[in-house]
Amino acid sequence: MRLARLVVACGLVCAGAAQAGMGNIATNYGLLPIDVSSAQGLSLFNTRVSATYYNPSQLSRDKRGELTGALLHGEHELKAVSMGGTNPPVRQGDVLMNTPTQHTLIGMKTDLTSLTKYDRPIYFGLVAGIEKFGTEMMAFSSETAHEGQYMRYGRNPLFLNMGAAMQVIPGIDVGASARITLHSEASLVAQTDLAGNTEYEKMDVSAQPSIRPIVGASFDLGTLFCQQDCMLSGFEAALVYRAYSNTKTTVTANTVIPGTIPNPGLTLAISTLDSWQPDVFSVGLQYKRDDWRVALTLEQQNWSALGREFKEDTIKDQAAMSFSDITIPRLGAEMRFNEMFFLTAGVALEKSPLKGRDSLNVNYFDNDKIVVGLGVGLELTNPPVLAFPVRLDLGYQYQQLKARQFDLSAADAPSNPYETIKAEGDIHVLAGSITLKF
Repeated sequence: MRLARLVVACGLVCAGAAQAGMGNIATNYGLLPIDVSSAQGLSLFNTRVSATYYNPSQLSRDKRGELTGALLHGEHELKAVSMGGTNPPVRQGDVLMNTPTQHTLIGMKTDLTSLTKYDRPIYFGLVAGIEKFGTEMMAFSSETAHEGQYMRYGRNPLFLNMGAAMQVIPGIDVGASARITLHSEASLVAQTDLAGNTEYEKMDVSAQPSIRPIVGASFDLGTLFCQQDCMLSGFEAALVYRAYSNTKTTVTANTVIPGTIPNPGLTLAISTLDSWQPDVFSVGLQYKRDDWRVALTLEQQNWSALGREFKEDTIKDQAAMSFSDITIPRLGAEMRFNEMFFLTAGVALEKSPLKGRDSLNVNYFDNDKIVVGLGVGLELTNPPVLAFPVRLDLGYQYQQLKARQFDLSAADAPSNPYETIKAEGDIHVLAGSITLKF
């Protein structure tokens, strides 16, 4: 047992006891308040630093530099309501998960033109987020669960994204960025007795970055096709591709028990995914006037590849899960009441990619959901003390998970399924930010 605890500690170093899932803060909720409050409906046309993830080409649409700090708190009440079975586990109430996600984010955007020999402006952006208000960098958990577990919610690992953009011709901007995740490896070699007391231990832990691309392009249709005001004036289009990314840990342990297991010893190998984000293709259209704008986005998420990834996951490989590619419509709007006040709202309909009602031992839950958001913004062009304009934003989002039934099963159960449950729940997200424009 002591050796087993060492293996777990080696593999999940810095992870804490957090529960995490197949997603990240940007896809589950939104990065900044404008993304949260618009249900990501305006994110493809957002010129703030979160554009490095949603659409890097938008970095060049606002020529000002930016320094942003933000906080996000997501409160979950995810339920597993028992519908009966042959051997249901004992639970303390219906709430299966209520661990919040609490992110601290910092972002910056600046003009890099002075570093080059060219006159064409190049804009660089970076956004980083750390869980538990800055105290937990690697939220990681991968396990089987007799009581069941939600697939996409919990604490989120370190978020890091950076990119750049430039204008190709008037009306067309392009950008590229990199989504950075960590692939960790841990190894343990030890000699032990039958009581689990170890000696001659050797432990190695390493982590290397995995860099995945994001590319985007934005088109101002009025500028491209109109010499003056015409029916296309005010219309903007955007195309974005985000490559899949994941957080992975590989653990290898070898032990020798003199007199029982001689050299070369017993080797244990575990390779598992924690967070995973699919390939995403997004297309959006925005109509903008002086005091308001509205945008519609269609987002294609290719979850079907996750089934193949799980075949290489030594914790989840027996579950034989399969996934569908899904399309998510998002609608966002923003209204400017005067030079200072803004109001943002949005709605999205998200279908679950998880097929079937059971996943042996792992017992994943995932639901269709309705997402709605509302936010306010205040921009001070001449604030006290500071020499640059300041923008304050506050965003709220509500997610309703539609009820869905699942069958729980396990390899060691007397009969399967041993319980049928109804998965449902609510999520409340609150985000706030302060931005210095320069």
